[in-house]
Parts: sequence; structure tokens; C-alpha cells
Amino acid sequence: MTDTYESPLSSRYASRYMLELFSADTKFQTWRKLWIALAKEEMALGLPITQAQVDELSEHITDIDYEVVRKREKEVRHDVMAHVYAYGKVAPSAAGIIHLGATSCYVTDNADLILYRDALKYIRKEVLAVIKNLAEFADKYKALPTLGYTHYQPAQLVTVGKRAALWMQDFLSDIKEIDFAIENIKFLGCRGTTGTEASFMDLFEGDQEKIDRMNRALAADFGFTECFDVCGQTYPRKVDSRVLNALSSVAQSAYRMANDIRLLQHDRQVEEPFEKNQIGSSAMAYKRNPMRCERICSLSRYLMADAMNAPLTASVQWLERTLDDSANRRISLPEGFLCADAVLRLAQNVTDGLHVNEKIVEKTVREYLPFIATENLLMEAVKRGGNRQELHEIIRRCSMEATARMKNGEECDLLERLAAEKQFGLSAEEMDSILDPSLYIGRCPQQVTAFLEKVRPLLEGLDAEAVEINV
Repeated sequence: MTDTYESPLSSRYASRYMLELFSADTKFQTWRKLWIALAKEEMALGLPITQAQVDELSEHITDIDYEVVRKREKEVRHDVMAHVYAYGKVAPSAAGIIHLGATSCYVTDNADLILYRDALKYIRKEVLAVIKNLAEFADKYKALPTLGYTHYQPAQLVTVGKRAALWMQDFLSDIKEIDFAIENIKFLGCRGTTGTEASFMDLFEGDQEKIDRMNRALAADFGFTECFDVCGQTYPRKVDSRVLNALSSVAQSAYRMANDIRLLQHDRQVEEPFEKNQIGSSAMAYKRNPMRCERICSLSRYLMADAMNAPLTASVQWLERTLDDSANRRISLPEGFLCADAVLRLAQNVTDGLHVNEKIVEKTVREYLPFIATENLLMEAVKRGGNRQELHEIIRRCSMEATARMKNGEECDLLERLAAEKQFGLSAEEMDSILDPSLYIGRCPQQVTAFLEKVRPLLEGLDAEAVEINV
């Protein structure tokens, strides 16, 4: 334990990968890599920079003296210039050419774009891991009848696997959102204080082609194919909206799935993993609370709310830029990624160990099946010469009586009541033969099979690691 506040996303929930990706070391080492790339490209285009200077910068990517940075930033009140100063201290021969022609957003914004792109790729892999687990689950239970619910009231039968396919479909839509966000992250490049590239017009003596070549090369150095066509000092903040919207979309899907599982666990039909020595309640030792699904919902709610930060910021970027985005973005974007990562780690864990209590599922189906089968019973009784309207009234009356009995805590006796009606013309045994649950699940197995055929190509070659949650 520490004696100062630590974000639970760091101490309890997020993965090592995501914590390292958004660490100070990764961020500021990326700044140094950007300064090296700029010096290298400027040298290649004829500016007075030597290979020895580029090499010296390259030798000092990781040895960041944060104490020097801290003291310098306290003096100058500027984080980028504090890092330029610290970098120059360890690479003295190159100190005079670090950040040449650039403005702060060259390192701050380009580094953010690099980190967000890499984080989205990792999130995408985690979503696919959840889909893979659900695909296996859906295939296994594609034909297992279960009671369907509309308005959380008993409805026609579905299958356990078909319900999982609904969750999968939500996550597949998230993959499309993530892919769109990744495809539309462009590089800022080195564009100057108001995006006019005026400093480079001076450095390259008006040679515009050199400026374009420099920015194309910088983009390629970091795995980007193009830069934004126009910009102010920063990259368009609507990028952040698109990124956080994609993460919010993941949260929506995860919340929906986890909430469904919580409802089903209440009925003991489906349960999240529960470990041998896990304690469900400090007071009630018998309890098996759906704590992981509850945590998914809790974190997802935070992430959906966090996504509001980006559009509020994007909408108030004055002219070529204002700095009221900075403090907000330092928190909302990294925290959004850490939270999405935490949600998906839990979702992987839950879907990997989801347990179906088949006997409970069957018992629930049997309890309500007589009501669900009444239309089929009606048709069979008509075939035997009954009057459709009179039979309908018998079913209505007997159903109400059986329901009242159930509300009094007794078992459903609808079939016995119908069998006792001579006009109905069917014995209890004959009606029971019509009550095969598989007759009432429609095309659920076929729908799941067809859906999985579309999903499997996405999962080919997926190397999903086993997830161990901390708490």
C-alpha cells in the first residue's frame, strides 16, 4: 500500500500491457523517438544536422532523468521544454538541434496518436477474445432450449446458445467501430504553431516539396500512411471523440451481456465463474454473488460517462487551438483505455468459465411450456373435431386458473385442467407428447450455426492469452 492516492484502474483492474503503454516512460520515450525522427528527416533533407548528433540522440532514449525534468518544469512551467532541456543534458552535442522547427504538439499530439492507435489494436484483440469464448459457448448450447423473456416476463422459448449469439453480435459491431477509429487515425506530422508550416518554409527556404517529404517520412517512421490534410496547432480533437465512442461502444456491449448474466444467475440458470475458496458475502456465507459481472457493469458505466469528455472538448477548440483540452485529455483518454481494458479482462474471464445449470434451465422450461404450447394444443384439438372458439375459451379459463395457482406457490396444473375438460378431447398423456421443448425453439440452432460461419474467419489465428483477474 502507498501513502498517496492510486487509481484503482492501476492497482486492481487494468492489464500490465495497458499500464505500461500509458506509463510516463512510454510517453516520454516516444517523445524522444519523435525528436530523433525529426532530426533524421531534417538531416536527410539538407539541414545542418550531423549523423553523430542523430546517433547521440538515439543512444539516450530510455535514460530520462525525471528529477531534472521536474526541477526544470517548475522553473519554466512548460513540460515539453523541460524534457528538451533534460534530453540536451544527456546528448549535449545535439542539444541545439532538438525540436528544430517544431512546436510542442509535434511530440505531445503525435505521441498520443501513436499510443491511441496501439491501445485500440490491443482492445480489438481483447474484444475478439471475448467473441471467441462466446462462439464456443454458443456452439455448445445452440440447441439447448431455455425460456425466453420479453419485458423480463416469460416469453417463447429460445436457446442458451442463441442468447449468447446476441451478445456476440454486439461485440462484433464494436470491432467495426474500433476498425473505423484505427483507420481514421492519421499522423499530425510537424506542422508548426498554427498548422501553417511557416517555420519549415523558412528552414527549407521555401521548398514546399521538402516539407511534404518530411511529413510523409515522419508518418511512415511511426507506421502511419498519411497526415491530416489541414490542422491548427493540434490534430482535430474529433479524433478523441471517435476513439472514446468506440470504447463506450465496447462498454455498452459488455454491460448488456453482464447484466443479462446477473439476471440469469438470480434464477440460477447461468452463473459466472465461482472459485473454490471465493467468498460471496461477508455475512451470508451461502451466497454466490455475480461480483465479476457487477464489476463489468460498474466499470462500463464509468466508461460510458467518460466518453462524454471528448465531444465536450472537441466542440470548444477555439480557432487554431486552446489549452483547455490538455488537462482533461491527460485523464479522460488514458483512463478510458485502462477502463475498457479492465472491462474486457473481466469479460474474458466470465465468458471463459460461464456455467449453465442445465437441470434448472430444463425445470424452468417445463414450468412454462404448457402455456407456450397452448397454440399447438389448440390446433391439435381442432384437428380432432373441436370448435376453435370454444377451445380457445377453455384454454383461456384454465390458464388463468393455473396461473392463480402458481401465484399461490403451487405447481402449474394447466395440462391436468385441460385434460379434465371433455370438450378439449385430449388426455394429459397425449398433450405431454406435444410438449417437446425442441419443437418450440424455431430456427435457433440453424441461426447460431449460420452466424458462427460468419464469425469464425475473424477468429482465425487469434492468440488469446488466459486472463487472470487480480480481485
